[in-house]
Amino acid sequence: MHWLWVLIVGGVIGLIAGAVTRRGGSMGVISNIIAGLVGSALGEAILGSWGPQVAGMAVVPSIIGAVILVLIVSLIFGVRPER
Repeated sequence: MHWLWVLIVGGVIGLIAGAVTRRGGSMGVISNIIAGLVGSALGEAILGSWGPQVAGMAVVPSIIGAVILVLIVSLIFGVRPER
């Protein structure tokens, strides 16, 4: 049951990161989950695990890490922000 929550929270974090960067329109569910999980690991590695935690992920550093990840990936693949 824990892994289900991890996937759901990872997807929500990826969705928030896509909305913040305005580059999430082309991202699917799987991409949102991957961006959320990898961004969470990146954010917690850089910023630590402070703030509220859901499913073992610190929310604020996870969102910041996912935003950084989405920006880097969109720069590499040349994805433009939606208008």
